[in-house]
Amino acid sequence: MTSVTVVPARLALGSRDAATPSSVQVLRAPVRVRWASVCGNEQAVPGRDRRDGGSGPDVSSTADEGASQTAARLGFTSGQVVQEFGYDDDVDDELRTSLETVTGTELVDEEYDDVTDGAVIWFRDGDGDLTDALVDAMTVLDDGGPIWVLTPKAGRPGHVSHSDIEEAATTSGLHAMTTFSIAPDWSATRLGARGRGR
Repeated sequence: MTSVTVVPARLALGSRDAATPSSVQVLRAPVRVRWASVCGNEQAVPGRDRRDGGSGPDVSSTADEGASQTAARLGFTSGQVVQEFGYDDDVDDELRTSLETVTGTELVDEEYDDVTDGAVIWFRDGDGDLTDALVDAMTVLDDGGPIWVLTPKAGRPGHVSHSDIEEAATTSGLHAMTTFSIAPDWSATRLGARGRGR
């Protein structure tokens, strides 16, 4: 049987003067291919498909977060029941959806007769008596629950003046607390609620 001695390639080839016995076989290390030589000047990152264009912010997630933050301005939290009054084709659907996302429950309609944690009233000039709508909202409202009156902004059809909202609130035993823009065409006014206990 022939004896075979294995030596590193650099040792076997390092000196031309060194005699290499016929029984010695040189095993060359596998050739290493640099990523840069294959991909050009761009360095390839293991585990990442270069065709995906890289990672970036999730636009849909960002939009969802923005909608949730808008709804959160109304003070509602997960698990709460919110009653809706005055629904019509002109309401802001994104706001409604974000409210349901924040609370985790669907908005209940005007026929709901169990205790609620808050109410939103879409109200336009010509919708009738706001005082009556406020009284209806308080019927099943829990103590301390907020009532939000959503009205078209100034210059939009159906705009309701702030003085009219304050007058209806006072007549109902409530008071206006704050007003701000909540959607492109709608303003939100919070009324201090005098709800009933559970």
